[in-house]
Amino acid sequence: MSLLIRYLPLVFLAAGWELAARLGLISQLALPPLSHVALAWLEMLKSGELLANGASSLWRGGAGLGLAIVVGAALGIAMAWWQPVNAALGPLVEVLYPMPKSALIPVTVLWLGFGDGSKILLIFLGCMLPVTLGAFNGARGSDQALVWSARSMGASPLRMLWDVVVPSALPEMLNGIRTALALAFILLVSAELIVAREGLGYLIGFLGANGTYDAMFAVVLTVAFLGFAADRAYQTLMHRLLRWRE
Repeated sequence: MSLLIRYLPLVFLAAGWELAARLGLISQLALPPLSHVALAWLEMLKSGELLANGASSLWRGGAGLGLAIVVGAALGIAMAWWQPVNAALGPLVEVLYPMPKSALIPVTVLWLGFGDGSKILLIFLGCMLPVTLGAFNGARGSDQALVWSARSMGASPLRMLWDVVVPSALPEMLNGIRTALALAFILLVSAELIVAREGLGYLIGFLGANGTYDAMFAVVLTVAFLGFAADRAYQTLMHRLLRWRE
């Protein structure tokens, strides 16, 4: 029941969308009825067009985000643990973090062309920074009493890093990964809209350019649903990984 109440605004939004289009309050060219969008979604699903382009997008997004998590977590912890690494990489992270990540699209295309590589690189570069900062802030906030206790008991630096610093960094790092997850969808669709021959972003641009707006909105809603589902699943994973803190 609580779940129904929580998502009741979405039901009202869907009903308002359908009524506004049907009653002519909004031009159907600008906003097709939601029922037409649903039919277009089913047609694309049956033809395989949605699945093929969706699989391509998920592969790019998953590969780029996975690399960003591995490299970003390692860099963030290394920056917090070793001062020379922080001195060398800290200014670079500070300069790149506020930069609009979509500005890297021409750069990645110039380096790797129009294939999957340029999109994966863009997502990797854009998503790595929030993961790095999350891991860095979490590791810097490690309980010093635990670090000193481990050191006094003769733990090696690597042992201390794994048993004390990494668990301390986990909550902040997981929050950084959640930010990166949302950013991955934004960068993926932005790149595919501009420089791709397949993928959900490409499909949105292609359908919009051809005036097939009901199908275009169907793809837009598909991206929104995938992002929502990914975030819900990730929050469940976060809860399980942090259960030891309770």
